Amino acid sequence: MRALVAHDYGPPSGLVLGEVPEPKPGAGQALVRMSAAALNPFDLKLITGALREMVPIQFPYVPGMDGAGTVAALGDGVEGIAVGDEVFGFFGRTPGTVAELAVLDVETYLARRPSGLDAVHAAALGESGATANTLLRAVEPGAGQSLLVVGATGGIGMFVVQLAVAAGCEVLATATPEEADYVLGLGAAHALDYTSEEVAELALALHPHGVDALIDLVNRGEGVLGSARALRGGGRFASPLGGPEDLGRGITASYVSLTLLPGDLEDLAARAAGGELRVEVSRVYPFGEAVQAFIDFASAHTRGKLVIDLSAG
Repeated sequence: MRALVAHDYGPPSGLVLGEVPEPKPGAGQALVRMSAAALNPFDLKLITGALREMVPIQFPYVPGMDGAGTVAALGDGVEGIAVGDEVFGFFGRTPGTVAELAVLDVETYLARRPSGLDAVHAAALGESGATANTLLRAVEPGAGQSLLVVGATGGIGMFVVQLAVAAGCEVLATATPEEADYVLGLGAAHALDYTSEEVAELALALHPHGVDALIDLVNRGEGVLGSARALRGGGRFASPLGGPEDLGRGITASYVSLTLLPGDLEDLAARAAGGELRVEVSRVYPFGEAVQAFIDFASAHTRGKLVIDLSAG
């Protein structure tokens, strides 16, 4: 089958379109004929070797963790879906969505795609939407509380902002002046121009005693100490990137990995299909330009998600 392939660690320019054996679904898995695949930062870390010590990959390797398509075959023990169903999901444990066919674990990781949600936008939901849910569960922002989102315009950030607003939070979102209207359109109460001043100072100007919670999608390691100054004493901090355990002043720090709970994907899809959740796709590439999609993703700021349309040559 046709697929995007990495033959060794290296930059995205080293990826090639080629032929690989068709995958077969194992017990509890579905084989999906892919319609669309979305790109994630973790994909880049895997193919470049940035995570080779922690998450080594075997070559030839087909990248891609998010996707949508049609069920082509089922492994033993699969119930609740049928061949021909339109589905989407998170393929993180069985990567390879930038291909004609891919397999994934059905339980929790796959959901039917509602009729009001097209394949391109469904493909952009899985990893980013699930990570947003995981981060929000870590900081538990309640109605009327303030939440600062650093990295609000990216694939995860757009969902964090909207889901937090839906929960009744006052959201402070970082954005360039050109993207201020975008984050305000997502529901943020304030757009903070991080190019003009330190984010913490901008947040403290609005909340002199500090915000209740902070999700940082940009900084890692000691770098989070700067943004954490925006928190009140006893506030809650979450990041998927890692950092110091002790941020001082009684702040609770959580460094999370994506966790999908039963019903998460279905909830995200229902919100998106119903118009309650905006899925920003800044660019769609045909299959034949999949290498260029990864090159662009690695080299430029992306608002929302980049998606490869696997039904287009």
